[in-house]
Amino acid sequence: MITVNGRKYSLPGRTVVVICYDGCDPNYIADSAIRGISPAITSMARTGFYASGLSAMPSFTNPNNVSIVCGAPPSVHGISGNYWFDREAGKEVMMVNAGPLAAPTILAEMAKAGVKVAAVTAKDKLRGALAAGLVGPGNVGIAFSAEKADQCTLAENGVDAADVMSGRMLPDQYSPDLSLFVLDAGVRLVESGRADLLYLSLSDFVQHAHAPGARESDDFMQAVHARVARLLGLGATVGIVADHGMTDLSLHGGEPNILYLGALLDNRFGEGRTKVICPITDPFVRHHGALGGFVRVHILDRLDRDEVLRFISSTPGVHTALVREEACRKLELNFEREGDIAVIGAKGVALGSHKGAHQLEQLAGARLRSHGSFAERDIPFVVSRPIKAAYLQERGDAPIYNYDIFHFVLNGAE
Repeated sequence: MITVNGRKYSLPGRTVVVICYDGCDPNYIADSAIRGISPAITSMARTGFYASGLSAMPSFTNPNNVSIVCGAPPSVHGISGNYWFDREAGKEVMMVNAGPLAAPTILAEMAKAGVKVAAVTAKDKLRGALAAGLVGPGNVGIAFSAEKADQCTLAENGVDAADVMSGRMLPDQYSPDLSLFVLDAGVRLVESGRADLLYLSLSDFVQHAHAPGARESDDFMQAVHARVARLLGLGATVGIVADHGMTDLSLHGGEPNILYLGALLDNRFGEGRTKVICPITDPFVRHHGALGGFVRVHILDRLDRDEVLRFISSTPGVHTALVREEACRKLELNFEREGDIAVIGAKGVALGSHKGAHQLEQLAGARLRSHGSFAERDIPFVVSRPIKAAYLQERGDAPIYNYDIFHFVLNGAE
C-alpha cells in the first residue's frame, strides 16, 4: 500500500492498464455499443463497471492527464492548461511537458515501491509530466511518446528507440496511428513482462475531426477495440477514461461559432488593458485552431475587475464568468496560474481572443469540434472487472472523476 496526494493505493496484484482515451465523449461509447463497433469496450461496460464520470476543469488534455496520474485535481498538482500567462515575467508560456508539477504521481510512487511501471503518451507535450520521478538517474520506469519514439534513449526514457519502434514507421502526429502506436507499444510492454502498471494516453485527432457514426470514427473505434481486446486477453485489468468530451462548435453552414472575447474587451475598455489567454493552445493547432470553451482574462492595469466581470457575464455566448478566487474554489484550480477572470463558454460556442490570432486555415474546411467548457466535462468511466460492493458503498453518492480511475482499478476491482 502506498499513499499519494492523501489517497491510499494498493499495489497491483495483476497487470493493470489505464487508458486515457483522449476526447472520447460518452456518445462514442454509446454509439459503438448500439452498432457493435467496439465489442471489447462494450463487454467491459456490461460485465465490469461503467459510470458517467466528470473531467477536471478546464476540460483540456494536460490538466486532466496530470490529474489522472496524480489522482487529484489541478489545485493539487498545479497544471491547469497547455498555455498560461506568467504574471511576474509578463509573458505567455507554453507548458511543454506540463511542468513543473507541484505533486507526485501515482506512477512514480508505484515505481519506488518496486512495481514495474510504464507510461506511453501520444503527444510528447505530456511526457515530462508522466515521466516525473519515473525515469532518470536512480529511477527504473519507462516513459516515452509516440510522437518522438524514434528519439528514445535508455537514460531519458528507460528504453531505446530501436526497442520502441520495433520495425514500425514513426506515426504522423495528425493521424489515428499516433494513438494506435501507443496501444501497440502497451501490448508489447505487457507481453514482455516489462510493465505491471501501465498508463496509455491517446490523441484526440479523430474525435476533433469526426463525430460518432462517421466512417473514420468507426474505423478508429474498431482499431482501438482490437488492442483493448488483446490487453484483456493477456489477463490485464483495464480501466478506460477520457480527459474530456467533444462538442461541435460550428454553425449550421459549417463556419466556426467563435466569440472573440479579446476584441470585445478591447472595444469596451481599450486596447492593451486586458489579455485573453486560450489555455487550449498547444503545438497541435490542426486539432482545434487554439479554440475551445474556456479562456482566462488578465487585467493589465487598474480596471475595475467587477466591471469587467459584469461585461463578460452579460455577453451572449458566455455560460459562466468567475473571478480568480471563486474559480479556484469552485473548479479546484491552481491559484498561481489562474487569470483574474475565468470564462466558460456556452455549449456550442468557441471562445477566442482576436480574429487572425487563430489558425483557422489549419482546420482545412472541417467543422470545428473542440472542448474546454462544462459541456465537455462528461466522460466515460469503464473498468473491465466488477467493483466490490463494499467499495461502492463506502463511496456513497460522491461524484466519480476521471482522476479516480487508478483508485478504482487498484482498490475497488474484484
